[in-house]
Amino acid sequence: MSFQTTQAPLRLLNSDPAQRVTGGPWCSCHRSLPPVFRPAEESIWETSAHDPNLITSNPSIHLSDPPPVHRLCCRPPVRPPLRINKLFCTVSSTNPTPWARRHETQQHPLLFTNGSGASCKHLSTRGSGPHPTISQDSVEVLGHSFPRDDFTNVTPKILAKIGCNLHNQSHHPLWLIKERIKAHFYSSYGGRSGNPLFSVHDTLSPVVTVEQNFDSLLIPPGHASRKRGDNYYLNRTTMLRAHTSAHQSELVRSGLDAFLVAGDVYRRDEIDASHYPVFHQMEGVRLFSNHQLFSKVQNGEDLSLFERGGRRTPQKQETHTLEAVKLLEFDLKQTLTRLVKHLFGEDLQVRWVDCYFPFTHPSFEMEVRFQGDWMEVLGCGVMEQELLNSAGAGNKLGWAFGLGLERLAMVLYNIPDIRLFWSRDERFLKQFRGQDIHRPICFQPLSKYPPLVNDISFWLPDNRESFTENDFYDLVRSIGGDLVEKVSLVDEFTHPKTGRHSQCYRITYRHMERTLSQQEARLVHQQIERASETELGVQGRY
Repeated sequence: MSFQTTQAPLRLLNSDPAQRVTGGPWCSCHRSLPPVFRPAEESIWETSAHDPNLITSNPSIHLSDPPPVHRLCCRPPVRPPLRINKLFCTVSSTNPTPWARRHETQQHPLLFTNGSGASCKHLSTRGSGPHPTISQDSVEVLGHSFPRDDFTNVTPKILAKIGCNLHNQSHHPLWLIKERIKAHFYSSYGGRSGNPLFSVHDTLSPVVTVEQNFDSLLIPPGHASRKRGDNYYLNRTTMLRAHTSAHQSELVRSGLDAFLVAGDVYRRDEIDASHYPVFHQMEGVRLFSNHQLFSKVQNGEDLSLFERGGRRTPQKQETHTLEAVKLLEFDLKQTLTRLVKHLFGEDLQVRWVDCYFPFTHPSFEMEVRFQGDWMEVLGCGVMEQELLNSAGAGNKLGWAFGLGLERLAMVLYNIPDIRLFWSRDERFLKQFRGQDIHRPICFQPLSKYPPLVNDISFWLPDNRESFTENDFYDLVRSIGGDLVEKVSLVDEFTHPKTGRHSQCYRITYRHMERTLSQQEARLVHQQIERASETELGVQGRY
């Protein structure tokens, strides 16, 4: 496994500060930016979109020059340092650089990550490996073994989704959305040489550390989003990512200034037509230096990104100047408006709503007017400077955005049930095949098979804090799988004398590809009843 920014070999650019150009739980400016100077201690690498295996298959690479390219800046070390393996490559240089002196060819270490090693598994770009398994003492995922503890709550059905990578399956509706977004950024935002400005990362491992998923994004220890009941933990220190933002810090630390990340994410949630424990996100990040942000502003050389002694307001962070934030906000909103109009059409109405995210300030949600209703499609904001400082990019400002691929696909293709994305029914899949990723598609529903409804009621444990609704939803998912269309809490009751609390849930069963018999549904329902008592400690009332 290798760390791939553009799935291609790397080439070292001229390190002369006077001749360098940047490469660049969310997008970029609407036109390419002019050259910008970098600090002399940084070295800039470019990657080209050719042989995806060249870096790891050839231990001595003569770096070539084929387009298209993206730029990767190897930043100075930061604390905590990124643990890496070394791959030696051949660097040809006709200009003095920190690593290649005079007119000569030398062997030098090249940063890459090895998915088979524990230190950088979070940056691995291949999902291959043995099928995930759960034993009494450990969880085996992607060739790695993780010891179980009191936080382990992944299930076999969830682990079976790892490596499916629906967003990378050609002609799958999620792949179509991802490719349309990628094509928009590639065609609209080019570098000085005409190459794509944004690198794309869509094969990063979903197994991340708790530090990556929360701490690196400044999410405080007691934050509600960390709860065991809302996430899938392998153990107390390792989990399945809850958002693609878990990779932001590492990618910025590796030197990237502009990138898109797509991948599968995992959350314990309610069960209905629009929620599924595994879904897919895509996000973008763009960083700006002082010169990049102010180059088109009159007297921009007199302006600065940062100020001392400032204070945090609803409009900006304490270290940012108001001028810098307003320019960054304008660029962010213009970029995302162009993106959604590319997806939905030029006549689309857009509005912005102020909101809160722990890792951006100010933060916004975009809503679009679609079929008569306002619909929230993405979140975005100015990245917290503390995040950039810890990733070695403290001299830059940045913005980030994130969106859900299923949400966009369900709206754009009129897909009524999120479970359909996991269907292997040819009647579903064939509707999305074609040479043109931009062609309009309106999903033709499969035959609507009849639902079967069964209720389940039980007394909660005396220690009610030990039971959460998400625990029950996850148990139903584990047993019923995609046979379960919806679970809803329909009644609650507290006994007036004993004080015991009872809940009643209605479970709707419906097969997506055939008629489900009452006997089949009843067998599954009985398993859920038994498991609820043994695993959740409830007392059945059936």
